[in-house]
Amino acid sequence: MRDVTLEINEKLDEIERKEGVRVLHAVESGSRAWGFASPDSDYDVRFVYVRPRTDYLRLNEPRDVIEWQLDEVLDINGWDLKKALGQFARGNATLFEWSGSPIVYRTTEEWARIREVSKQYFSEKAAVCHYYGTANSTLQGYLLGETVRYKKYFYALRPLLAAQYIEKYHIAPPVLFDELLKMDLPDNLQKSIDELLEVKKRTTEGEENPQMPVIREFIASEVARQKEIADNLEDDHNKDWTALDNIFLEIINEAD
Repeated sequence: MRDVTLEINEKLDEIERKEGVRVLHAVESGSRAWGFASPDSDYDVRFVYVRPRTDYLRLNEPRDVIEWQLDEVLDINGWDLKKALGQFARGNATLFEWSGSPIVYRTTEEWARIREVSKQYFSEKAAVCHYYGTANSTLQGYLLGETVRYKKYFYALRPLLAAQYIEKYHIAPPVLFDELLKMDLPDNLQKSIDELLEVKKRTTEGEENPQMPVIREFIASEVARQKEIADNLEDDHNKDWTALDNIFLEIINEAD
C-alpha cells in the first residue's frame, strides 16, 4: 500500500535539497484538511520556506514560490517566508488556513513564533470577503442546476459557516468542517447536512445527484447576507508591519 505521508515528507526533503531552502511549515490544504475528502481526492500540500539570508540581499531575488508537483495524487507548492509574511499583513484567509490546518506534515519553532505574531494581522473584512467570494463562485458555477455534485455543496457551506464563525467570535475560524458544525444551526439545516455527509461518503467527486432544497436555499440566502456584511465591514487591516518585519529579520538572520 502506498504510504502517501512518507512520500510527501520525502518530497519535502527533496525540495530542501534541490532548492537550497528550509521548510518552516508544511500542511494539508483543501478538502482533506477541511474533513470532507472524497475517496479519490488528491493531496494538496502547502508549505512555507526560508532561503539563506544572502538570497534576500540579491538584486535578482529568486522566485517567491516553489511549484513542485501536480498530478492526480499530489499537488505540492510553497511560498517564500517573505511572501507569506506579506500575505499575513494583507489578511490572506487562505494563509491563515494553512497556519491552522489540522494535518501538519512538519513544522518548526520558528513557525510557532510566526503564527503567534500573525494573530495581530487577522482581518475580519478580508476573511469575510474571501469566504463570501468563494461561496458565491461555487453557487453560481456549480449549484444552480437540477442536479449537483454533492462535494460542491461543501465548497459553499464551509466558507459560509466560517463567515458566520467570524461574525460570532471575531477570530480566525477553525479549518475542520466538523468544528464549524458545532455552532448553533437550524434543526432542518443540521439534519440536511448530516444526510449530505452520509451520502458524500459513498460518492465520488464527479457524481451528480438531485438538489437538496434546504441546503440550496440556505446557501443562496446566506451568500446574499454575507455580501451585505462584507460590504459594510470597516477596513480593519493592521497597517503597522513592525512585528512582521521583526520576525522576518530574526528568522533570516538565523537562516545561515
